[in-house]
Amino acid sequence: MPTSMLTLQEILEKHDGFAPVINSAKPFKKLDFSATNEALLQRDLSETSIFSDFVFKEMLVGNAFVGIGGYAENRIIYRQRKYFNNEAGQPRSIHLGTDIWADAGEPVYAPLDATVHSFAFNNHYGDYGPTIILAHTLENHTFYTLYGHLSVASLDGLYVGKNISAHQHFAAIGSYPKNGDWPPHLHFQIIEDIGDFKGDFPGVSSIQDQEYYLNLCPDPNLILRIKENDPPD
Repeated sequence: MPTSMLTLQEILEKHDGFAPVINSAKPFKKLDFSATNEALLQRDLSETSIFSDFVFKEMLVGNAFVGIGGYAENRIIYRQRKYFNNEAGQPRSIHLGTDIWADAGEPVYAPLDATVHSFAFNNHYGDYGPTIILAHTLENHTFYTLYGHLSVASLDGLYVGKNISAHQHFAAIGSYPKNGDWPPHLHFQIIEDIGDFKGDFPGVSSIQDQEYYLNLCPDPNLILRIKENDPPD
C-alpha cells in the first residue's frame, strides 16, 4: 500500500522508536473508572484530596505503581463534575485519551520530534489546567498529541512553532487545584485533525458522539505501547 494511502493508525502501528512519554521506574497498573468498579460507586470523590488519596493509596497500592488506562472508557467519575454535563441532556462520559496517574512533578517527554502547535491554561474546575498540544509529521501525515493537567511552569518559555525533540523533557505533571483540580495525572491524547482548536480539544465525548470522536482520536497506546504491570524500558 502506498504511504499516502495509509491511515494514521497504520502509520503509528508500523513506526518504531517512540520515546516513553513517562519514563518511570515503577510498574504500570491499569485503573478502572467505569461503573464496573464498585469501589467508585461507594464513594463521594467530589473532594479532590479524597479522590487523590483513593487513587494513590488504594488503587495504586500506596503509590507503588503508575496508573494507566481510560481510553474509550465510559466513566462514572464525571457525574460529580458539572463541567461534563450540559443542558442538552447529553452528558460527556466517554474518555478520548489515556490517563497516566503519577506524582506531581513527574517529567513528561516528547514521544517523537514535534513543534508546539498551541498551549493554554484551561483554568476551570474539571478542565485540563495547563495544556500543551504538539504537532508531528510521520510519512507526510501530520497529527497532534495533547498533554493535559500539566504544571503551570510547563508553559514557561513556550511559543507556537517551537521545536521539541523526541525524548525531550518539555513538561511535568501538575498538582491540584491548578491542574484542573484533579489528582495528579497526565491526560495524553492523539488527535488526527484538530480543526480550529488551539490549546484545547475535547477529551471526553457524549455517548451519542463517541463514534465520531474515537475515530478522530485513535488509541494513545499506539504511541505509548505500555503493557499493564510491565515496567517501562
